[in-house]
Amino acid sequence: MDFPIKTGAPARQKTACAVVPVFTGKAFTGPVRDIDAACGGLLRELVRSGDAATELGRCMMVPRLPRASAARALLVGCGKPGDFTAKRYKHAAAAAAQALKLAGVTEAISYLPAVAPRDLDPYHAARLLVETTTGVCYEFAELKSKPGAKRKKLARLGIGGIDKHSLDDIRTGIKHGRAISVGTNLAKDLGNRPPNVCTPTHLAEAARTIAKQYAKIKVEVLNEREMKRLKMGALLSVTQGATEPARLIVIHYQGANARQAPVALCGKGVTFDTGGISLKPPPKMDEMKFDMCGAAAVIGTMAALGEVQPAINVVAIVPACENMPSGEATRPGDIVTTMSGQTVEILNTDAEGRLILCDAMTYAKRFKPRYLLDVATLTGACVVAVGNVYTGLFSNDDELADALLAAGRRSLDFAWRLPADEEYGESLKSNFADFANAGSREGGASVAANYLSRFVEDTPWAHLDIAGVAWKANADKGATGRAVPLLTDFLLNL
Repeated sequence: MDFPIKTGAPARQKTACAVVPVFTGKAFTGPVRDIDAACGGLLRELVRSGDAATELGRCMMVPRLPRASAARALLVGCGKPGDFTAKRYKHAAAAAAQALKLAGVTEAISYLPAVAPRDLDPYHAARLLVETTTGVCYEFAELKSKPGAKRKKLARLGIGGIDKHSLDDIRTGIKHGRAISVGTNLAKDLGNRPPNVCTPTHLAEAARTIAKQYAKIKVEVLNEREMKRLKMGALLSVTQGATEPARLIVIHYQGANARQAPVALCGKGVTFDTGGISLKPPPKMDEMKFDMCGAAAVIGTMAALGEVQPAINVVAIVPACENMPSGEATRPGDIVTTMSGQTVEILNTDAEGRLILCDAMTYAKRFKPRYLLDVATLTGACVVAVGNVYTGLFSNDDELADALLAAGRRSLDFAWRLPADEEYGESLKSNFADFANAGSREGGASVAANYLSRFVEDTPWAHLDIAGVAWKANADKGATGRAVPLLTDFLLNL
C-alpha cells in the first residue's frame, strides 16, 4: 500500500474519497473547513442535523460532494476534542480504514494527521496511521480453496492537510510505519499458519527468506546434532517426543561497525504445544499453534530492521520445536543439564517455553550483547494478571525496563512491568537438581521470569510475556503481530 504526501489545498485535491475527521462540539478548522466551504457547508449541515455522528469511531459515507474535487467524503467521528488522545486517534484511523475497506475504496486521502492530538508529533501521527491502516487491511486467506468474492482493496492512502515544515518527519514516519507493518504482517502470517505448515523448518525458511531480501541480514540454522554438541539439554528435552526436527535459528542484522555490541533477541518458537506428557485439556488446544508467536515477533522485527536499515547490530536467536507426547517424550521427574551447566528437574512438561529459552539465552550470551531480550507466550498467569491489554515486562535493569515501557507507549504496543524478585524463586527449589522448571501457581508469571533470570548473570535483560496479547480468539481468531511495534520502536530509539 502506498502513502503519498498531499500538500495541495484540500478542496482542490482530486481523490475518490476524502477522510474527514469531525469532533463533538468543535467548529471545523483547517482542511475540514476548506473542504466544507467548497461544497457549500454540506458537511457542517450533516453534523449539525445529527445525520453524521461525531462519536469516536462512527463513520458516514457522503456519496457526493458538490463543487469539491473529492468524489465523496468519509466523515469519521473523533469524539470530544479534549478527550482525543493517541489511542483514540488510532481508534478513529482503524474505523476509517474499516469503512474504506467495506466500501471497496481503492484510493483516498486522509486528513486525520492534520488533527492529531498533542501527544502525537507529526512523525508518530503518520507512522501510526500507516500501521493502523495496514493492520486493518490485513487478511489471511492463503489456505482457502475458495477465497470468496474478491473485494477491491485499498491501494493508496494519501496523507493531506499537513504542515509543510513537518514534511521530513512525516516521510520518516511513513517509512518506519511501512517497515513495522512489513514485520507485523510477517509475524501474523507465521502465527496464523497451521502447525502442519508452520513447523520449525518452516520458521527457518522464513528467516532465510528475509536474509535473501536484505543485504544486512545473515542467517544460520543449527540442527539437533549441533545443539547436542552445544549441550543444550533443556531445549532438546522439549523436542524429545516429536518427530519434527528442532531448529535453532540465528539471524544477524549488522547495521553498524562489527565492534559495536549487538542487542540480542530470543523468541520462543514452539510451533505446536500439546503440553507433552503433562497434556493440556482439549478445549482450545488448536490455539497452541500460536505458541511460536514470540519467534514470529522476533523474525518480524528483523524484517522491519531490514526495511529501515538503522545503524545498530542485532542478533536474533529462535529455538524452534514441537512439544509432543510419545514413548520417547520427557517425563515429569526427569532431570536435564542446560547449556549453562545448571541442572533442572522437570516437574511439568507443559512449562516448556522456559526450557528452550534458557538454552537460547545462554547461546545468545556468546555474542556479548548490550541487552538481552526474550519474547514468549510463556504463562497463562500473565494473562490472568494483565489480560489481553498489556505485555508483561520483567527486567533486571531499570534503565532497560523504562526504555521498553516508553517504546510501548510510543508505539501503542503497551507493556506493564511486573516483579521477578528472588522470593518468586523459592518454589523452584528441588531436592534433586539445582532447581525445578515449575513452581507455585501464585505469581506464576513472576516465577517463570525468575527461572529465566538465572541464565543472564550480569547482562541487562528483559523478558516480555506476550501470552495475553499474541493472538485473539473466537470470531476474531488470529495472530496480532504484537511485540513487533514495541521491539522495533525500542531498537530504532537506540
